[in-house]
Amino acid sequence: MFERVSAFVDDVSSVSSQADLRAALLEITTDLGFAFFALSHHVDFRCSSEPTFRIHNYPEGWERFYDRHQLGRSDAIHRACQLTAIGFAWSELPRMIPLTSRDYRVLATAEKHGLGQGFTVPAHVPGEVNGSCSFAVRRGKPIRVDHLAMAQLVGTYAFEAARRLLRREQQQLTDPARFSDRERDCLIWVARGKSDTEIATILGISPETVHQYVKQARANYDAVSRSQLVAHALFSGTISFMDIFKR
Repeated sequence: MFERVSAFVDDVSSVSSQADLRAALLEITTDLGFAFFALSHHVDFRCSSEPTFRIHNYPEGWERFYDRHQLGRSDAIHRACQLTAIGFAWSELPRMIPLTSRDYRVLATAEKHGLGQGFTVPAHVPGEVNGSCSFAVRRGKPIRVDHLAMAQLVGTYAFEAARRLLRREQQQLTDPARFSDRERDCLIWVARGKSDTEIATILGISPETVHQYVKQARANYDAVSRSQLVAHALFSGTISFMDIFKR
C-alpha cells in the first residue's frame, strides 16, 4: 500500500485540474477501502466570497442537506478539526468535542444517505481558511484500520494539491505582485511591527523611500491597513513566517 500511496503523491504533484485531482482521489479512495471522499475548505459554499474549493463524491442528497443547513462552518467533524493536526476516526468525536442533539441528528442523517464511519485529516495553513480531507465507508461496512496511516498521507497531499490548483487559478485572474529585494525587506520589517522611520534606520534608506515602498505594496494588494498587507504578503508567499520571527 505504501507504494500505491507514493504513486498517488507523484500523480497529484503534477495534476493540472480539479477534475484530474478528483479522478486520482476516486481511485486511491477505493484502494484504501473507502467508498467516499470529501476534500474541502470549511466554509458555507452558498455564500462564501473567499477563494475556496470542494471536491467530493458524496451522495447528492447529502450534499443538498449539508448546504441547506449551512454545515460548512458548524459541522461537528469540522469543529473537531480545530483541536488536532492529525487524522481522527469519526468514532472519536464524542471524546474530542461535546456533541449536541443537533450533531447527533446530522450524523444520523448522513448515515441515512449511505455514509458509514469515516476518517478525517485536518488541514491548517496559517492565514488561510481551515479545511480537511475526509474518507468514509458505506453504511454498515468496516474501516480498514491498517490503512489509516496511509489515508493521513493521502489527505495531506491531496489538500496541498488542491491549494496549488486554487492559487494557480487566482494568479491567472490577477497579475501577481512583484517586489524587489529591498521592497521585500521593507515588508518583512512591517510584519515585525516596525514603523517607517524605524525601518529606514534599519535598512539605511530614507523614511520617504520606505513610505513609498509600503504605499505601493498596499496598492498592489489592495490592502487598507498594514496588518492586511502582511496577511496578503504571507498568503501570496512573498514573505514567510520564518522571515518574521527570524532575527
